[in-house]
Amino acid sequence: MPPDSIPLYFYDGKQCDPKKCSGRKLAKFGLARQVVKMNALPPASLVLMPTTRKVLSKDDLETARKSGIAVLDLSWKATGDEFPAGIKDSRQRALPFLLAANPVNYGKPFILSSAEAFAASLIILGYREQAESVMSKFTWGQTFFTLNREPLEEYEKADNAAGIIEAQSFFI
Repeated sequence: MPPDSIPLYFYDGKQCDPKKCSGRKLAKFGLARQVVKMNALPPASLVLMPTTRKVLSKDDLETARKSGIAVLDLSWKATGDEFPAGIKDSRQRALPFLLAANPVNYGKPFILSSAEAFAASLIILGYREQAESVMSKFTWGQTFFTLNREPLEEYEKADNAAGIIEAQSFFI
């Protein structure tokens, strides 16, 4: 990873098809680091959790630069809304409204792959080039940006969590 990039981590819950696992593919290209136990995620990293109420925003930029962003690479089908406990509330962040472009959940709101979650986070934090690098590894990667062009542009402009929530209200 270039020195000016945000570190990306994922916990591999081994619930999805290994051939379709976006987290594993990113690890293969050195774009994210895989951990096999949740407690191996960096202790101050921000963990993307769709079940929390605090939205990721530029308010989180310094923490993300220093400690990274993490996702729990789990199957939506197997997990549903039941994400594992044990991640401190202060570390949990949700993403605003976006549509999935991955072949498994295409067009479904909020049900993003790990790669899509990383890319959205990076754009919100102002790291569009790193987001494009992440999504360049997938044949459907550009589709994510096309499908979510307007929301991503608005989220990228938002200065804080309130701005993200306000921007999201235009799309829900």
